[in-house]
Amino acid sequence: MSLNAEQLDFAADLLRTAPTLRDAAAQRHERYPEVRTMHVSATVMRDETAALRFSVRSIYFAISAGYYRTITQRPEEADALILTEDKAHGNR
Repeated sequence: MSLNAEQLDFAADLLRTAPTLRDAAAQRHERYPEVRTMHVSATVMRDETAALRFSVRSIYFAISAGYYRTITQRPEEADALILTEDKAHGNR
């Protein structure tokens, strides 16, 4: 599976406009249930490079391998998204 342009545009719009990251993840899951979307602390992802960044929020592309996830910069490899928000602005 890979992430297509429509899915990426939708994720970017949600990242910019959703009141909380939980809201963004829930809306994304509602529209694209086949793409796992996770919200984690920005601290957990501090050594990784975000695929998309808007202000204090970031999206990381991930490849699932059972319980484990690997970060990628290539949407065609990704089958999941990880959303973060810098702690200073509250991880909601």
